[in-house]
Amino acid sequence: MKKCFLLLTITLITIYGYNQDQHLIDSLQTRLKTAKQDTNRVNILYGLSKAYIDYSPDTAMDYAKQTLELSKKIDYKNGTMNAYNAMGIIGINNGDFLSGLEFTQKCLKLSKEIGNKASVAGAYHNIGNVYLRLGNFPDALKNHLSALTISEEIGDENGKIESYIGIGYVYLTQGDYSESLKYYLSALNISQKIGNKQGILYSSHGIGSIYGEQHNYSESLKYNLSALNICEEIGDRYATASCYQNIGTIYKAQGNFSESLKNNFASLKIREELGDKWGIACSYGCIGGVYGEMKNYTEAGQYLNRGLSLSKEIGDLDNVSDSYYNLAALDSVRGNFRQALEHYKLYIIARDSMVSIENTKKITQQQMQYEFDKKEALAKAEQEKKDAVAQKELQRQKLVRNGFVGGFAVVLLFAGVFFTQRNRIKKGKKRSDELLLNILPSEVAEELKAKGSAEAKQIDDVTVLFTDFKGFTQISEKLTPKELVAEINECFSAFDFIMQKHGVEKIKTIGDSYMAAGGLPTPNITHARDVVKAAMDIQQYMKDHKTRKEAAGELFFEIRIGVHTGPVVAGIVGVKKFAYDIWGDTVNTASRMESSGEAARVNISGTTYEMVKDEYICVHRGKIQAKGKGDVDMYFVESTIQNN
Repeated sequence: MKKCFLLLTITLITIYGYNQDQHLIDSLQTRLKTAKQDTNRVNILYGLSKAYIDYSPDTAMDYAKQTLELSKKIDYKNGTMNAYNAMGIIGINNGDFLSGLEFTQKCLKLSKEIGNKASVAGAYHNIGNVYLRLGNFPDALKNHLSALTISEEIGDENGKIESYIGIGYVYLTQGDYSESLKYYLSALNISQKIGNKQGILYSSHGIGSIYGEQHNYSESLKYNLSALNICEEIGDRYATASCYQNIGTIYKAQGNFSESLKNNFASLKIREELGDKWGIACSYGCIGGVYGEMKNYTEAGQYLNRGLSLSKEIGDLDNVSDSYYNLAALDSVRGNFRQALEHYKLYIIARDSMVSIENTKKITQQQMQYEFDKKEALAKAEQEKKDAVAQKELQRQKLVRNGFVGGFAVVLLFAGVFFTQRNRIKKGKKRSDELLLNILPSEVAEELKAKGSAEAKQIDDVTVLFTDFKGFTQISEKLTPKELVAEINECFSAFDFIMQKHGVEKIKTIGDSYMAAGGLPTPNITHARDVVKAAMDIQQYMKDHKTRKEAAGELFFEIRIGVHTGPVVAGIVGVKKFAYDIWGDTVNTASRMESSGEAARVNISGTTYEMVKDEYICVHRGKIQAKGKGDVDMYFVESTIQNN
């Protein structure tokens, strides 16, 4: 379910741009009447467009179109760039993400052609905010990091504030509150230092959201009220609506439903006046949630369904997911369990399409790349500084008379240290390589060493194996911890040797479950046969193991083995501890083959059977119901054909 404080609207007006100011508008319109040069007229039209963006989008769009028309007529690229920027912002704020993104990308392209780095950073920032609203968090982070890199390069403090806020928002959506707080506090610190009120506003709003998610409602309310005061001072109506909504959410959490509704309806009113469809959908969801807590289920259902309908219209997966979840909860308390189940299924589909393991991996990789580039730049600068110092020292030494012998001795000393250190490094590198090969396939390890990262790959044909001990919990309760670990280690070590023997890649162990796959990281045509051979060897090993344990009067495990063939995505996850893993429906189906099997039997899917039927005698079990998969053809592998 979406976090309750993730409903703030991030404005796409640059946080150091125009505010709602009638005096400014009057001044610009007067100047427009007297302006003689076309370039001046373009700049004034653009200023009017931005001045109207926050409270009259239609008027703002009219001025933006006039800016674009005149700019193209006189071939004024800066004017064209600014017109695209304004039109993109207006479209996005109105919930028309496709046209808004199209105009913003045109602005980005033209900004690069002109060489206007500040505008390039601003376009990246706005594109990042589009992806935030669409729930595409990896691309949101990618664009905000691109904006931050440029802002740091040109020393643009306001641009850094925008990027810090955008990045903090991404981490907030992912539930990484410590990382999110770090970026919001950085934005707040710079904003206070340079007196950027909108920066203080959005930083305070973000920090208030974090405290809200952590149930620290007093701190959350303090920051949100502070943000609301600044909203009213500078006339930022988008942020005002978000502040009212967050305050409403806090009151809801505290059980003060009347105050919650009061603030949420205040938020809805502003958003309806602005024509902010995304914000309106958010408000509908919040109001529906409050009515649900008040047990006014009729009103709750009406507002939740309005929010769902509008979210579908604008393509906001985040709100669609949240709406389905809340509707499922509402149906459940009303006793409509069939409808509750349908809504919950739709929630799962929307949630999984929005936030997946792939999204998390991309976010991690992009953050790692940014930190790596930053460290590389710092290391390069430090090395250049050291080189300059060394060069100066060398020149000084050349001026010292009779220094040859001493200098030669120093050289010998450093040479000795150098060769000693080099040998240590070589030994350390060898140990590191050995450790790396213990946790990653050799091909992936080499790519990681060469590039600093390893690309995820789609592999069309892979055979996945799962094992699981039958009755593990019951038996483990009768063993001491030491005996339990020794037993699992003995079995899994044997499985490791079997995988190595048949060229199958061990993926991981999860408790008493063992997972492996054939046909990766280098695809091959024997993967199904290799994995089934390995499965049969595991089956035989466990039979022999059972015989030994029974003879000794000791407890023993029996094992279920499941195998399925299909496409997967394979790659590295993790930042501090790398792990090679695979994802996809094939993995889930292989797990179902294991759980739908029987002890001491190898259960394979129809897909795997088609690839090994010429080599193994298999018994068709028919179509078996598998959790989450429906009816699936399953086969027990009996023996190889040549053995019969």
